[in-house]
Amino acid sequence: MQHAIVRHDWTLSQVKELFEQPFNDLLFQAASVHRQNFKPNEVQISTLLSIKTGACPEDCKYCPQSGHYKTDLERERLMEVEKVIEQAKLAKNKGATRFCMGAAWSDPKDRDMPYIEQMVKGVKELGLETCMTLGMLDNHKAHALKSAGLDYYNHNLDTSAEYYEQIITTRTYQDRLDTIDHVRDAGMKVCSGGIVGMGEEAKDRFGLLMSLANLPQQPESVPINMLVKVKGTPLENVDDLDHFEFIRTIAVARIMMPKSYVRLSAGRTAMNEQMQSMCFFAGANSIFYGDKLLTTENPEADADMQLLKKLGMKPETHQDYSDEAYEASLSSAIADKETAGLFYEAR
Repeated sequence: MQHAIVRHDWTLSQVKELFEQPFNDLLFQAASVHRQNFKPNEVQISTLLSIKTGACPEDCKYCPQSGHYKTDLERERLMEVEKVIEQAKLAKNKGATRFCMGAAWSDPKDRDMPYIEQMVKGVKELGLETCMTLGMLDNHKAHALKSAGLDYYNHNLDTSAEYYEQIITTRTYQDRLDTIDHVRDAGMKVCSGGIVGMGEEAKDRFGLLMSLANLPQQPESVPINMLVKVKGTPLENVDDLDHFEFIRTIAVARIMMPKSYVRLSAGRTAMNEQMQSMCFFAGANSIFYGDKLLTTENPEADADMQLLKKLGMKPETHQDYSDEAYEASLSSAIADKETAGLFYEAR
C-alpha cells in the first residue's frame, strides 16, 4: 500500500491553496490520503473521565471550567484514586481499551503528582492504555508521568499563533509548544489539535494546521473541535462557523497529517448524521464514545453505533493513538454529590 509523505515544511499559501480547492476535489484528495494510511471503514473510539472539574485559573474564552467566568459549572475536587480506577473498570467492561483522564488545571502541582501517578499505574494494571490532560508540564513532571506508565498526553494549540492572544492571555503559545516538547522528550505520544468557530478568520485555521503539521514530529492524534458555545463565557454569542468550512478543516488536516488520527471531537451534538458522515469521508477516523466529553454533551453512545452501522463502518479493534480531553465544556457534574467524600482537596 502506498503511503503519503509526511511533511514539516508547509507554508501558509500552500495550506490556503488546499482549503480553496473545489469542495469535491478537496474531499476526494483527503479520502485518497486516508485510504493510503488507514482502513477507511474503521473509527477509533475513546473513553474519558474528568478527574477534576472547574475553577481553572486560565482565562480561555471558550471554557466554562475557567474560574474567570460565571457559568453553571460547579467546582469539583480531585477524584480519589479508587474512584478513578472504578470508572476505568466500567469503561473496560464496556469495551474500552484506552482511558483518558482530564483535570481543569493550569498545571499539576507537586502535591497532586502522587495521586496522578497512582491513577496512571492503577489504570495500566487493568490492561488499559492511558492518556491525560492536566495543563502545562515541565520536563520533570513529564518524565514522572512517563515513569508511572502514561502513554499519551493531550495539549491543544487551540488556534493560530496570531489569533491566540484573542482567546487566552494567561499562558502563551510558546508555553503550549514547550509542553509538547517536554512530552516528546519524556517519550510519550502527543495528542494536539484545536478549536474552530471561535470568531477566527480563515487564515487562522490555516495557521493552526500549519503549526501542528510543522512540529518536529506530528501529533499521533489531532482533535478538531467545533466550538461549543456556553452561556457565561466570552464566546457565547460568536457567529456559528459554516459547516462546510468545518468539513474543509477536517479534510485539510487529513491531507497535511496523513498518518495522524484526526478526531471529530467536541461539537458533534450540533452535527447531523450527514455532516458527521462527510467528516468521516474527509478523513476523520476517531470519536469519543458515550454521552459525556469531560463536561460537554456528546452524542449518545448507541446513536454513534447506529450511525456507524448505517455507514457500514465499525470501531477500530487495534488502538495506537492518543485520547484527548477537550477543555471547552458545558455544565454537568462528573460524580454524584453522594461521592463527595471520595475526593481530594485540590486547586
